[in-house]
Amino acid sequence: MPIPGNFLSSTTEMVDPNTSGWVAKQNCTLSKGTGGRNGDGCLAVRSVAAGEMQARTVSSYPVTAGTTYQTFADASGSVVERIGIRWLNAGGTEVAVTWSLNTMAAATSWHRVGVAGVAPAGATQAQVLLSSSPAAGAVYHYWENVYFGLPMRTTGNLFPFSTESAEVNAAGWVAEVNATISRQVPAVTWAVDQYNAGAHTIAITATGAGNASARGTDRPTVTPGTEYLAYAYLNPPTLAADTWVELRFYDANGNQIAVQRGSLAQPAPGTGWYRQRASAIAPANAATCGIAAGINGASAGQVLRVENAVVGVAAPVVAGNVLTYSASSFEQDAGGWTVPAGVAAVARSTPWGLQAFGGSYSLAVTSATATSSTLRSPRFPTLAAGASYRAQVAAKVGVGSWTVTVRVRWYNAANADLGTTGSTVYPVPGGSWYALPADAAVPAGATQGAVELVAVAGTAASSLYVDHAAMWEALPLTTVEVHEADAYIRLTLRELVVGQSISVYREATDGTRTLVRGSGGLLNRTLIDSDLLVVEDYEAPLGVPVTYRVEIYPAGSTTPSLRSSETVTIPVGDINEAWIKDPGNPQRNLRVLVAKAPDWQRPIEQSVYRIKGRRNAVVLSGIRGGLEGELQVWTRSDDERAALHWILDSGTTLLWQTAPGLGVSDLYVTVAQASEARTGGAASEPWRQWSLPLTEADMPVTTGVAGSRGRTWQDVLAEFDTWDALASVYPTWEDLLLDRRTG
Repeated sequence: MPIPGNFLSSTTEMVDPNTSGWVAKQNCTLSKGTGGRNGDGCLAVRSVAAGEMQARTVSSYPVTAGTTYQTFADASGSVVERIGIRWLNAGGTEVAVTWSLNTMAAATSWHRVGVAGVAPAGATQAQVLLSSSPAAGAVYHYWENVYFGLPMRTTGNLFPFSTESAEVNAAGWVAEVNATISRQVPAVTWAVDQYNAGAHTIAITATGAGNASARGTDRPTVTPGTEYLAYAYLNPPTLAADTWVELRFYDANGNQIAVQRGSLAQPAPGTGWYRQRASAIAPANAATCGIAAGINGASAGQVLRVENAVVGVAAPVVAGNVLTYSASSFEQDAGGWTVPAGVAAVARSTPWGLQAFGGSYSLAVTSATATSSTLRSPRFPTLAAGASYRAQVAAKVGVGSWTVTVRVRWYNAANADLGTTGSTVYPVPGGSWYALPADAAVPAGATQGAVELVAVAGTAASSLYVDHAAMWEALPLTTVEVHEADAYIRLTLRELVVGQSISVYREATDGTRTLVRGSGGLLNRTLIDSDLLVVEDYEAPLGVPVTYRVEIYPAGSTTPSLRSSETVTIPVGDINEAWIKDPGNPQRNLRVLVAKAPDWQRPIEQSVYRIKGRRNAVVLSGIRGGLEGELQVWTRSDDERAALHWILDSGTTLLWQTAPGLGVSDLYVTVAQASEARTGGAASEPWRQWSLPLTEADMPVTTGVAGSRGRTWQDVLAEFDTWDALASVYPTWEDLLLDRRTG
């Protein structure tokens, strides 16, 4: 699978189908190995003699001096290795090499190595170097899944790359109590597509016995009243080590005013890598935030490693959820849940990762007797009376048997109890996680609500796990909206199940179906990664009633569940106007005034053979081609003229749409050499007449609708200090929106 943003070709990255992207640089020969992770191929580097052997990319990749670049790869071998970026000047002469640290230990399992560095003065291009130093000849070292490009960071992270990752140096962290800071490269097997972790890690070493900690140096701004989530991978030194991550808030003077700790449950399931989370709402006087990590009761010399440090706005477990992340996910504690009635006890589950529907923990409910207990979340603001809310939890039986009633308890502004609505009873089957929803109407006077569970244990010493608690306004599962001004239909799908797959079709009144385009291409058995999916269908026809058919496939199933939308129509508007649309970049779509519709031709390749003595020739024909013709349009202003240039610039396949009944169906077309002519009159006359030679094309299949994919201005602020730095990376505002960087 190609790595997003990789400067390397897929052949160089995956070493499939051959090794043509690589060349031996020193003391080695290259061949193609098998058993890779990103495709079957891998690069087998074989030493000629004892000593360091190096391989490099055949190609050199353009870089800009002063810009940070990153490289990483997965490696396997009997000796330690390192990876480097070789900086070259315009003449191809080596300027410098940025090397990673050597891996701490050799490992024959695939493990991640990498480094990042700033392109030095004079560097205009770069190569990737792979290095290891066997003690003899004929020793193999294997490489694959290689990346070179701009730094990989987590979208939405308030921290810059230097704090999230230790690939450049350890400057994003500082020792705080009884500790020193360094970088290390343990041999860790990360998922092949986990691009934000691996290689260099921050090592917090206790200088003496006692508590030891370090903190991030960056202090990004926060918005009071907003809930934030901090997380990082922790690698504890022992199973019993008490390690933690903290989310800290500071006022405008830099004083720490609040802190929330998320401790890795003891004992840890091992000494591997575990993502630990902590979340909290920024206080009213909060101005900035930070992250910290540490060990309580460390022994001298013990090391806690930290990787992939992130702080961002906490995303709800379900779209529209009014419960906080901590009350929904139980990642740091019981999330404020109480037991107002009964003998049950509640706590965060342990150990890490043993019982969780999402994240790493759940709410563990235990009952010593076969009785009923009431579990209740904290109160959260809701809508006014008359609205309907859906409360839901995921539940799994641990020991025994359970019956769970899900309902909502309501309160007024003075916190007076107004009773419950929406009770739904579930006998919980054993063996898996089950979603338990209940719909509840908001009673008169209610301004707050709490999710309430009545859990009845069927036997003594029973246990139950609860996760992903949520309460949200119950809106239609499927809605459609027509946006006439921009000629598109917005389809909103709610309460999808993450991990299932989805296909979305646009269905005409005659029953014909067309796949609808999403961010990754046509939505055809596409993996669902969020419970909410919003699709903007810019390719829907004008003036034609359409509905949407949604097929949802459970994991491993070929039989889908179905949803259908209402029938909607995009109004035609002026029939003398037509739309020219870019399927992958709808921000470029343009409505133009038609001067003259095309006179169509359908070319065909033919060979004519005239046989002596025969009246008729023998004609051998290919398949007749699609439509070709010249469309003439007017632009009526300088803005329209610039917009038409913009949509034509890319040279990609476009969609031409007209009103129905004019004898021309919607066409995907490519545009050949376009001409722009003045229409006469004064030189200041803004009207132009354009001739656009069109050739009918197939519908683009793999083109996705370009978007910011969750990027916000905060991501820009985390990476760039000045407008000048921004301008040197993004030539246009569109490039900034889509994160398309120079190089």
